[in-house]
Amino acid sequence: MKRNIVIATLTAAALATGGTVAAFAAADDDATATQRQSTTSARQAADRDDDSADDQDDRDDVSEDRTAVSGSSVTAAEAIAAALKHTPGTALSADLDDDGADAWEVTVVKGDGTEYDVRIAPDSGKVLGAQRDTDDDSDADDRAELAAVKGARTDAREAALAAAAKGAVTEVGLDDDHGTVAWTADTVKDGRHGEWKVALDSGRVTQDRDDDGDDA
Repeated sequence: MKRNIVIATLTAAALATGGTVAAFAAADDDATATQRQSTTSARQAADRDDDSADDQDDRDDVSEDRTAVSGSSVTAAEAIAAALKHTPGTALSADLDDDGADAWEVTVVKGDGTEYDVRIAPDSGKVLGAQRDTDDDSDADDRAELAAVKGARTDAREAALAAAAKGAVTEVGLDDDHGTVAWTADTVKDGRHGEWKVALDSGRVTQDRDDDGDDA
């Protein structure tokens, strides 16, 4: 009889201990699940913040482009032509300042390889000045782009003219996409921002596939 009581007592103790272990295990699982959910929620919130910041940047770009266009009567093609008349060479880019459209800034590489930034008045097309770029950090990609442009059928001015069919051009430049160099152009039309690629060989204008915003 006493033996049976001892066995029953040990069995009850074992069951109680097992229940406690199970309870602790369940609690640990709940804590882990809660931690995972908290981490996932934090990551999703961070992603939403990043997307929101990107959207705000896009809206700021559109607003700045509208401001620039409204303050300029000189087109990108006209600015490039004026810059090249003042500083002969190869035009690589033209950018309309977006802080009140102070000036077009056209980058020109002369025959001896020196690079100049030529500023053009957006209302009259007059040359405001030309400054030599003393930054000597051009790399292989820069040299490849320059070589591609020099042998191209479509120059910066012609790229600006082609892109103008999509809206008022606010910027023209070069882009090396997977080894293929092309002109890029930003436009504004009916208050909407567009980004385009212009082929060096044909002058064909296509939508920039990296652009996921509003297109004109």
